[in-house]
Amino acid sequence: MSNPYAASAGSAMTTLAGSGSSPGRDLPEESMALRHCLARLAPYVGGHGWTLALGWACAIASVGCQVLVPILVGRGIDAIVGTGNVDGARLAQELLVLGGVVAAAVVLQWLSSWLMGRLCYKVVRDLRRDAYAKVGRLPVFWVEGHSTGDVMARVVVDVDQVGDGLLQGVTQLAQGSVMIVGTLVAMAMTSLPMAIVVALAAPAGALVAAGIARASRRSYDRQQALQGTLGARVQEDVANLELLSLFSRGEDELARFDEANDELFVVGERAQFISSLSNPSTRLVNNLVYAAVAIVGCSTLAAGAATTLTVGSVQALLAYAAQFTKPINEITATLSQVQAALASARRVIALLEAPEDVQPAEPVMPDVPDGSVCLDHVTFGYDPDKPVLHDVCLEARPGMKVALVGPTGCGKTTLVSLVMHFFEAQQGRVLVDGVDVRERAADELHARMGMVLQDTWVFEGTIADNIAYGRVGTTREQRVMSFAKNLPDGLDTVVGERGLTLSQGQRQLVCIARAMLADPAILLLDEATSSIDTRTEVQVQAAFDELARGRTSLVVAHRLSTVRDADLICVMNAGRIVERGTHEELLARGGLYAEMYTRASVNP
Repeated sequence: MSNPYAASAGSAMTTLAGSGSSPGRDLPEESMALRHCLARLAPYVGGHGWTLALGWACAIASVGCQVLVPILVGRGIDAIVGTGNVDGARLAQELLVLGGVVAAAVVLQWLSSWLMGRLCYKVVRDLRRDAYAKVGRLPVFWVEGHSTGDVMARVVVDVDQVGDGLLQGVTQLAQGSVMIVGTLVAMAMTSLPMAIVVALAAPAGALVAAGIARASRRSYDRQQALQGTLGARVQEDVANLELLSLFSRGEDELARFDEANDELFVVGERAQFISSLSNPSTRLVNNLVYAAVAIVGCSTLAAGAATTLTVGSVQALLAYAAQFTKPINEITATLSQVQAALASARRVIALLEAPEDVQPAEPVMPDVPDGSVCLDHVTFGYDPDKPVLHDVCLEARPGMKVALVGPTGCGKTTLVSLVMHFFEAQQGRVLVDGVDVRERAADELHARMGMVLQDTWVFEGTIADNIAYGRVGTTREQRVMSFAKNLPDGLDTVVGERGLTLSQGQRQLVCIARAMLADPAILLLDEATSSIDTRTEVQVQAAFDELARGRTSLVVAHRLSTVRDADLICVMNAGRIVERGTHEELLARGGLYAEMYTRASVNP
């Protein structure tokens, strides 16, 4: 099984990225066509075909019952027209049937709404699962190029927004479209001329609504993008609350938040204002249609012309006119929510369509890893026009301990990130076990590696859970750590979010134990003991030496005393390996390493 810790180490790649900023790829949500958006959502809806079919069936049956109501009311009116001319038996019959039809319509409409709601929540569940799974398959350079808060907003907030819009839009569309068709058919059976009048006038309202929807789309797209930006701002500030307090920058961050929040307010207000024009505009058109039916029908009766219309049938036509326009009004009333949902859908779909790591069709790594690592004339830059590494050549044979040293920003951790294939070299090749990392599956590659970063990664849970994350199925005896024995609950001690209840050194010990438990073929250590006291460091270093025996180790170090026994020390400067050799060879050479070692000895 793959090493879950190594594979998840990308969550800490802000540290590995060094001083550069990885080139993220823009998500093309703003240019995404509506047709494409709906086509991508269709499989999620179609996957629950029985729920959709039952929902539509109940909607159709409910509309059928509602269409009968005006006819029954009209017949009842005709049964009592004229003084002393009341057909009591007929009236009672019509009222009894009317009561049954209304009850059936209510039950069927509730069933339709419940089924459509269930459908929408299933779609949200599936969409969120796929979005979350997608994030795990994205290359680290892509994640590094987009703010954490924005990615979180796409998975959580935007998916919820899609669900709310679907719940409103699909329910209204299912019931409204059937109501419109059914009402027109009933009107035509009562009075064909009246039905033609309504059918010709109705598209005017739809055209008005469509025009307003087009005008508001850009504002809603911008609104959802700003919500992601604002979420990223909040996430960053909360994560760095201690830093803000230390430097008293709360007011400055509040000013930056207010700037983004005010922009969101302006864009959101504009979107709401434009979309709010839709409902009253369509209501105006629909009321004119209702008035036309009333005028024509009443004028026909008043003129005494030869016609099949009765007072009851005119009443039914007026009810149909109102019934016909009601779903149009309801659909346009939810237009703003549907527009917001479509904007969120574009953001989620853009995430789902982001380029993934290319996985080989067949495994290409050898069954038994030897742990060899080779960088063959590698050039890399987070910005391709500004290389961080220049023509780097490095070979770590199986079982070697290779140390990378040099001044801050020289590219040491960037080199390690290329070995993990968190980023991809612009030139040259990176080989692990003799295979180019671009030709392997990520899980297969990461299963051979264990990584410990200077920036620790501890999740909320017990210490035992955190250590066991390095390998599934471990026993408690394998997780014993001396420092955990001194805690109130030992290995069952619950650590808070990001392990804040532990000291920095304790968190790093947890990460070291997790990597050691994974038993990898290749160890990647980036200042792994930097937060540990000197006494503990000696113990951990001895454990590392034991673990590294027979394994390949790449060690990024600033404390040169920790790498004196390395088989090969590579001295980096300005993205190049400028010296290489053993500790004694480099000291004898009197170059940059000797200068760094002498300075460290004078100022330990």
